[in-house]
Amino acid sequence: MGAPRGTLAGWARAEFAAGGIAHDCYARGEGPGVVLVPEIPGMTPEVIGLADHLVEQGFTVVVPSPFGTPERENSAGYAAATTARLCVSSEFRAFALDADRPFTRWLRALASDLAGRTPGRGVGVIGMCFTGGFALAAAVEPSVRASVLSQPATPMPVSARHRADPTMSRADLDRVAQRAGAGNVCALGLRFSQDSIAPMARFRTLEARLGDAFRVIELDSGPGNPGGFPPRAHSVLTDEVRERPGHPAFEARREVVEFLRERLA
Repeated sequence: MGAPRGTLAGWARAEFAAGGIAHDCYARGEGPGVVLVPEIPGMTPEVIGLADHLVEQGFTVVVPSPFGTPERENSAGYAAATTARLCVSSEFRAFALDADRPFTRWLRALASDLAGRTPGRGVGVIGMCFTGGFALAAAVEPSVRASVLSQPATPMPVSARHRADPTMSRADLDRVAQRAGAGNVCALGLRFSQDSIAPMARFRTLEARLGDAFRVIELDSGPGNPGGFPPRAHSVLTDEVRERPGHPAFEARREVVEFLRERLA
C-alpha cells in the first residue's frame, strides 16, 4: 500500500497577497492553524493527503501553491521542470548563502493572517524539501510557535558551506534563536539518514544555535533498514508514509502531530 493521497474536494481556494507576491492558498479544517508548504513539484496528491491528515487531527490547514499545478501527479519530468524554474527564481534564491528570501516574507504574512483567524496560542509552519527551511525562517514572525523542517534542501547542497547553511540569513537566525531562548518557538527537523539532498550538517548548525528548542528525527534508510526505505528515500511525511502503526515514517508523522498539538493547542 502506497502513501496516503488526497484531492482538493472540500478545500476552499483564495489568493493571498503580501509584499508584492501573490499565490493561491487552499484552506480547510477547524482548530489551531498550520501552514503546510508543498515540496517539489507542488501540491501532489501525496501532499494533499498529508494536509487531509492534519485536518483530521484537528487543525485548520492552509496549503499555499507557490509552484506546480495543484493535484497533478508527480513524475520525473514534472519534478525536473519545476526544479529548473525554481533554481532561477529570485523569489526563492535556491543557491544563495546567508539569504533573505522574498518568499519567506510572504510566508510570514500568511502565518500572521492565519493566526488572526484561528484559535490557539499561535500557528505552526511545515516546510518540506525545497521549502523545508522556510518553515524555520518564518518563525521570525511572532505568531509562529512551531516549525517543522522536513528534509530541508535549500540552499541546494552544492558545497560544504551550502550543506551547513541554516536556510536563512544570519540576522533572521539570530531573531529565531532569541525567540527560541525565550521559549516562544520550537522546531522539529526530519530527514533520512542517507539523504544527501537534506544534509545533517544543516541540522548541526541549527542545533548549535537553537539548543534544546530544536529536535531532530532521523529515519534509518541504510542497507537492511527496518522500514524498508530505499537508499534514495527523501520525503519523510509524504511519499514514504505507510498507514501502519509502528512503521517509522508513520511514527514520524505522529510525532509531528503531537509536536504541533503541544505547541499550539
